[in-house]
Amino acid sequence: MPAPLSVIIPTLNAARDLPLCLESLMPGLDSGLIREVIVTDGFSEDGTESLAEAAGAVLLKAAKGRGRQLIAGAEAARGEWLLFLHADTALSREWAERVSDHISHRPDNAAVFRLKYRSDEKGARWLESRANRRARWLGLPYGDQGLLISRQKYDQIGGFPDVRLMEDVMIVQAVGKKNLTFLDAEARTSAAKYERDGWRKRAWKNSWMLARFLLGVSPDKLAKEYT
Repeated sequence: MPAPLSVIIPTLNAARDLPLCLESLMPGLDSGLIREVIVTDGFSEDGTESLAEAAGAVLLKAAKGRGRQLIAGAEAARGEWLLFLHADTALSREWAERVSDHISHRPDNAAVFRLKYRSDEKGARWLESRANRRARWLGLPYGDQGLLISRQKYDQIGGFPDVRLMEDVMIVQAVGKKNLTFLDAEARTSAAKYERDGWRKRAWKNSWMLARFLLGVSPDKLAKEYT
C-alpha cells in the first residue's frame, strides 16, 4: 500500500524558514507515513524553489495567493490524506506518531496541532495560551497550526476557497468544530511579525481582522490591509 499522506506547503520567498519546516517532516518520511511533499510556490525570488527541489519535494508553480496555492497543491496530491503546512512552521518530533494514530482511529475528523511560537519572550507564552484556548472553544485554529484532513472530507466540503486572506478560517468553518481534533504535538511557528510589531499589538490587530471577517467584511478587502 502506498504511504497515505501528502504534505502541501505554499511558499513565497520562504528560503529562510523552509529548511526547518522540511527537516521537521523527517519522522514522517522515516516511518513511511509521507507519500510526497508538495511545495507550491508563488514565483519566489530568493532561492525557495532550489531549496525545495534539493530536498526532494515536488515543486509546483502557482499564481501568488495562499488560497490558490493550497488549492493547486491539493489538486496535484495523490495521498488519501492531506497535511497543509505553512512554510514558517516546523512540527515537533512526535507529530508523525500522532498523525498515524489519528488516521487509524478518527478518520472522519480533520485535525490541527497545538500552536507554539519559536520565541523565548513572555509574550509568546501569553499568545500561545490565548490562541490555543480560542481554537478549542470556537473551533477556529490559526492556519499556523496546520490542517490534516482526508481527501474524502476535503472534497466533500469543497476544499480551500480561492481568496486572498482568511482561507484558513473558512475551511475550518466548513469542517465544523465537532469534526475537528486537536493533536498532542506542536506546530512551532515563526514569531517574526510579533517580535517586529509587538506581541499584544499584533495579536489585537489579528483579532480585529478576524472579527471583521466574521461580521461580513470580504477577505479581499481585509487582504489589502494585511501586512
